[in-house]
Amino acid sequence: MSQSAPPPQQSAQAQQPAQAPQPFPAQQQPAGPPGLPPYAQPGSVPPPVAPPAPPRNNLVLGLIAAVAAALVAAALYGVVIGVTKHEIGWAAVGVGLVIGVAAGKAGGRNPALAITAVVLALGSVYLGQLVGEAMIGAKETGLSFAQVFFDHFDVVQKAWKDEADPLTFVFFGIAGYAAFSGTSKAAR
Repeated sequence: MSQSAPPPQQSAQAQQPAQAPQPFPAQQQPAGPPGLPPYAQPGSVPPPVAPPAPPRNNLVLGLIAAVAAALVAAALYGVVIGVTKHEIGWAAVGVGLVIGVAAGKAGGRNPALAITAVVLALGSVYLGQLVGEAMIGAKETGLSFAQVFFDHFDVVQKAWKDEADPLTFVFFGIAGYAAFSGTSKAAR
């Protein structure tokens, strides 16, 4: 019978699992000043912390933005009505939302802006409906839009009164609600 030689003994270092190299041994890592992470170097200055942004509360800027948005929204709403010959609910929502967001983004959380945005949305929907009536009247009479709207404004208003129905006033409410909620959400 032959004896086999015992396997050679591995050294103690070879038997230990390999460890990832560390930049500093655990007992030699710099501690750093209190309140800083443990890897910060002693004597280092922490980065400055920016102060929180001040709340926006610019009433005049909010009013200017809301009036500008109301005029543009009224013109676009009037064009939609003039082209389609119908009042469209989502367009009234858009009118109110555009005015409210403009007021809230530019002016902030001032409560007067929300009320103003509602009033401007109602006026914008009314003006848009008049623009739409004037566009329809211009197509039917062959006159220009400017002649119908500016020279015969009383006829445009009478046509609006004759064609107004309960749904017309629902659109006013929709636009007012969208303006109020848009102002408060945009001011956050």
